[in-house]
Amino acid sequence: MSCSGEIVEDEGADLIQIRPAVAEQLKKAKYGVSDHSTVELCHWTKKAFRGEGSCYKHKFYGISTHRCMEFSPAGMHCENRCIYCWRPMEFYESLNMEPGQVAEPEDILSSLMAERKRLINGYYGDPRNDKGRLDESLLPAHYAISLSGEPTMYPKLPELIRYLHTLGATKSVFLVTNGQEPQMIRRMKEEPDTLPTQLYLSTNAADRDSFMKINRPRYEDSWARWNETLSMLRELPTRTVLRITLIRGYNDRDDMVPAFARMLDESSPHFVEIKSYMHIGRSRNRLERDDMLEMDEVRRFAEGVARRSDEFFVMDESEISRIVVLQNGRRKISRHIEAYAQ
Repeated sequence: MSCSGEIVEDEGADLIQIRPAVAEQLKKAKYGVSDHSTVELCHWTKKAFRGEGSCYKHKFYGISTHRCMEFSPAGMHCENRCIYCWRPMEFYESLNMEPGQVAEPEDILSSLMAERKRLINGYYGDPRNDKGRLDESLLPAHYAISLSGEPTMYPKLPELIRYLHTLGATKSVFLVTNGQEPQMIRRMKEEPDTLPTQLYLSTNAADRDSFMKINRPRYEDSWARWNETLSMLRELPTRTVLRITLIRGYNDRDDMVPAFARMLDESSPHFVEIKSYMHIGRSRNRLERDDMLEMDEVRRFAEGVARRSDEFFVMDESEISRIVVLQNGRRKISRHIEAYAQ
């Protein structure tokens, strides 16, 4: 079955495949591709190789940037077409990923680890890079299931996360979701050892109209789906985070602060990341550079939410990433997943 000439389910193939022409474009953009899965070395990972800094996840939660593997088991599948997405969503197609048409978790990890090693090998020739860090990066300690596409569409996601937890070097598994598959979150709650170490819910609207305008969802009941996922955060037995992306003129008005504060108090996640939209990648085709907020604007919005909230306080910030993180004072846990040697 062909869809817009971008992604297909080949009737002669056992597994869903990213169309070869699209896979070639992804590879030119320095992605690793295997069947329906993708992997990439993020900007901060490459900077960490040179000792030029680490991403805010290191500052906020203690994640070792150069040993973090970012990947997706649903590289070209997503239910939304968010205006701020900087990934290649022009190639996305909302296909149903049947269990019999997807790769097994072990096969995904094996293939993507090989792709990631291939990408890392290209950095050994640059004398600016720390060879020791490159060597360490070949064996990930942290997994961020958050690249392109929506990972909860992958029907074997619980098995994938359980498998990652069994690997001896694993210290954390982060999962980022758009909340459109609440039944998958519920399944991970019910099945043993399948929740991530930290679950992120993308949160960019406190009302339905803003939600539809920003996310441009494909499901008619998308707002209800998202709210169902949101309602689970208070009871999930794992670390939870709301990630709010602020876009000028869309969701950054002062009159939206009380609604966001109420939403935070009702859902009661452990952390809230409030971040400016960044004018990078494919998002530049849909938004302008002026749609980014300055750090002082992000800080003012975050402080306003914290003042209105009964539970949250400002924990930290990263100016270079234009992000402020709030912490739940009533459900306070250690911010650092583990203390790492520098």
